[in-house]
Amino acid sequence: MTVKESIMQGVLPKHIAVIMDGNGRWAKKRGLNRVFGHRNGVQAVHETMEAAVELGIPFVTFYAFSTENWNRPQEEISALTGLLLKTIDQETPTLMEHQVRLLTIGDSGRFGPEVTAKLDELKAKTAGNTGTTVLLALNYSGKWDLVQAARRMALDAVAGRLEPHTIDESVFATYLSTAGIPDPDLLIRTSGEYRISNFLLWQLAYAEFYFTPVLWPDFRKTHLFEAIADFQQRERRFGMTGDQLTDKQQ
Repeated sequence: MTVKESIMQGVLPKHIAVIMDGNGRWAKKRGLNRVFGHRNGVQAVHETMEAAVELGIPFVTFYAFSTENWNRPQEEISALTGLLLKTIDQETPTLMEHQVRLLTIGDSGRFGPEVTAKLDELKAKTAGNTGTTVLLALNYSGKWDLVQAARRMALDAVAGRLEPHTIDESVFATYLSTAGIPDPDLLIRTSGEYRISNFLLWQLAYAEFYFTPVLWPDFRKTHLFEAIADFQQRERRFGMTGDQLTDKQQ
């Protein structure tokens, strides 16, 4: 039995978040420029997306570019921007073939009008697709998300559209960039690092974490299947005891 065949369809994660780490180290091990690592990482995105479609995972979020990534060398940032444009063109037929809907979270406007127009065009083109929803986190950070949510709530409160005493977790969630999207059940981080790097700080509160030493450009479908198989062995208690869960399921 393959890893994919061992996966139980009834307990699949509804939302998988992915921190794609290790592109630079992958390139360095081969004596190449970091940009080559990013280019080879595109295939990992493609395979992960296809694997999610095959299993019927409703949502997948890729941490593509954080707000902190602007501190990298300008040459690398320019290369990443160009790679993003190229990848959009390359992957559009695949998205349409597999009925994948594309969304973005983060302040992607900072990438400039050309990238913004391309993303808006692809989001509009895939808006009617009914399969897996892929979210690209571009110029995103968890702290940014929380701050922009608080700012928008404050503006609504000042304008009389929001009563402060009505604010609770469910109301706050509607102001996040992921409003209407279920929180991730599973977070995958590649390259052997054990941190979440300012990613989906609110949304990952009850996610299961899966860390793998595989560098992102080497990540393939089977690695995603292994992460999901591991997820399915976890007992997700959400603050309850194991006995309470057993009673609830009976």
